[in-house]
Amino acid sequence: MPRFHVDLPLAPGLEAALPAAAARHVQVLRLQPGDAVLLFDGGGADWSAELLQIGRSVVQVRVGASQAVDCELPMAVTLAVGMPANERMDWLIEKATELGVAEIQPLVCERSVLRLSGERAGRKLTHWQGVASAAAEQCGRARLPTLQPVRSLAEWLAAPAAAPASARFVLSLSEGTQPIAEALGPAVRTGSALVFLSGPEGGLSPREEAAALGAGLQPVTLGRRVLRAETAPLAVLAALAALCA
Repeated sequence: MPRFHVDLPLAPGLEAALPAAAARHVQVLRLQPGDAVLLFDGGGADWSAELLQIGRSVVQVRVGASQAVDCELPMAVTLAVGMPANERMDWLIEKATELGVAEIQPLVCERSVLRLSGERAGRKLTHWQGVASAAAEQCGRARLPTLQPVRSLAEWLAAPAAAPASARFVLSLSEGTQPIAEALGPAVRTGSALVFLSGPEGGLSPREEAAALGAGLQPVTLGRRVLRAETAPLAVLAALAALCA
């Protein structure tokens, strides 16, 4: 059944016009009045709905009953990522949403190729929220990850955490770093929030990694292979998903 994310407070019996993006999707799929669809507003439930009217610019629906959706990871995971360039950040957000990330913090680091600020950063954030919304529609999640505004790594390290985390890690290529499999076991058993910092293309600089360690992040390694900036944080989420399956 077609499934759409809507920025509306859904309730039984509500009759409303779908937001523009969802309305366009309905039209592209050539759905007809009377067809059934699923809607979700990010609150953790799917809502049945019936299409009432389909016009050139307006699609009207009537909302029915809700059903809770339970497909989240058992702990909230934040990825703080040095933004990879071009479409790779889009790909990272899409796949991280599918794998269950709770929050993504885009970072500008010393070696970052992509540097965003001001109005351009705001437009990118809106675009990334759309990417996450589409990924949630596809994978069956009824909650969207939080996309934080772009910050510098120094700003993020200096800021107090919005919520306490049981463990905070930085992905590192340094010799003697603890394998992530060893670190995740105790962290997963607590069931509390986890934070992972990952660098951009070229990784974190030695100064940045030292700052992360000074801020209390624990260094962990994903192994001997050097992963791309958009691949490393996804490997972490995949490992957590496997451990929690």
